[in-house]
Amino acid sequence: MTLLQKGLEYNIHSKERKWIQNLALEAETAITQLPTTEREVYRKLVADRINTLIVQNPTHQTHPETKVIRSIQTKLKENNAMITRADKGNSIVILPTLQYETKTQNFILNNKFRTATADPTNTFQVQVGQTIRDSKTLIPKDTRWKYTNMNPSAPSIKSLIKIYKPDQPIRPIVNWRNAPVYRLSKLCTEKVHRLAPLPNAFNIKNTQDLLRNIQDTPLLPHHSLASLDITNLYSNIPVPETKTILTNLLKHELVTPQTQQEILKWYDVITGQNYFTHNKDIILQYDGLAMGAPSSGLIAEIFLQHIEHTHTHTYHT
Repeated sequence: MTLLQKGLEYNIHSKERKWIQNLALEAETAITQLPTTEREVYRKLVADRINTLIVQNPTHQTHPETKVIRSIQTKLKENNAMITRADKGNSIVILPTLQYETKTQNFILNNKFRTATADPTNTFQVQVGQTIRDSKTLIPKDTRWKYTNMNPSAPSIKSLIKIYKPDQPIRPIVNWRNAPVYRLSKLCTEKVHRLAPLPNAFNIKNTQDLLRNIQDTPLLPHHSLASLDITNLYSNIPVPETKTILTNLLKHELVTPQTQQEILKWYDVITGQNYFTHNKDIILQYDGLAMGAPSSGLIAEIFLQHIEHTHTHTYHT
């Protein structure tokens, strides 16, 4: 239990069993690059140091926590269980593997995803390449290589357990780093931030910022503060409507027509490559934004801030 309490970020820094022998071989390889007249002197220095290490590490014992880890792995296997992260903090969750898979599968079923018959990664890679070549205003020819993922693969999903909620649902985490459009998605986020910055009129940084904002607001005994949440935010953002909002933002900031066209083409390509793998299946997501895409946070914020500016006056009347 003590080891588990250290969390999944803990590293025991164990050395390989033959690390001293390997060190001696590496030292000899380096010595052979020296002038002939100097080699024996350095061989003597290395030999003395190696002997000291042997005395200090007489049995080359395995790190004691390695045995604990192996014991944990054995118990997990025998009980068909697994370890995963909790949604928040550095906590870990031990649960039956079947329960973990069921929670993940239920998330997929409840969000109207669909299993594909083939992996679209290669098709998406061709699409990204053409989009980059067509972006003559925003991507100079000599920098195109920076935004092309040379060995792409489908994003993969894993689940974090929301231990603070009833029934302990999952928060899906999709690793998008090797997706075909990952680098272009990052570039899109940077460009939109610069070309059409959001007003952030209703955003707060932290609890202290909230308290400063409301300190002059008269509060009566019958008033209540409410905290609202959005279930599965990314998969519920309307992609076509948000594209219209982004178009209007770019026009309002007097972005040139060619730049607008390239940004909106990126938007279509990024939001169209909405898929991930689960248990070797390719899962397609037809609604909302891609989980894990660097641009999804910004696109969601564009839609939410539009809703705030459009409807907030209703609650002030």
